Amino acid sequence: MTQKHNHFKLYKPFGVLSQFTSGEERQLKKKRFLSELDNFPEGTMPIGRLDEKSEGLLLLTTDGALSDRINSSGIEKEYLAQLDGEISSKAVLQLINGVPIGIFGEKYLTKHCFVEKIDSPNFLSTPNSKLRIGVHRPTSWIRITLTEGKFRQVRKMTASVGFPTVRLVRFRVGNITLENMLPGEVSPVSMDYFNPSLRD
Repeated sequence: MTQKHNHFKLYKPFGVLSQFTSGEERQLKKKRFLSELDNFPEGTMPIGRLDEKSEGLLLLTTDGALSDRINSSGIEKEYLAQLDGEISSKAVLQLINGVPIGIFGEKYLTKHCFVEKIDSPNFLSTPNSKLRIGVHRPTSWIRITLTEGKFRQVRKMTASVGFPTVRLVRFRVGNITLENMLPGEVSPVSMDYFNPSLRD
């Protein structure tokens, strides 16, 4: 008999770790975990991660095989990034064509990706007060879509062209979006939301 799995999407808020509580609680005092957002079934795991200061769409599942397939599939991930400074057309083109970033002490050239400058997304929630937005210079926004997911990749990419990311929101993974969700909100999703090649 095939085991029935549960799948969820959530809007991970700023300041929450992309993990459930573990034996590390004593070392991670005052940290916030996914477990405080909902009463998830036993065995639920995040598919990929968002760093503590990033927010947005995070998928969760009780199906470890599905998680592995999605993480290794090259599925599109779309981010909205608010940058320190008014990004130039030249910098956008550099991001599209690939820029060198550091990964565990080694230089890595990012893959060709989709990037466009956009107006400020008026559908996003108010940013966390801990974010120092617009402190030094005006900000601008880009939409960036990647098919890879190196550690803190978007932040490293925008910093490499001179426009550090001050707010990062993941909006889409594959066919699943953050649309109409609020920070901390959790919603069950069907396997139909996933790309056909990733289904059982």
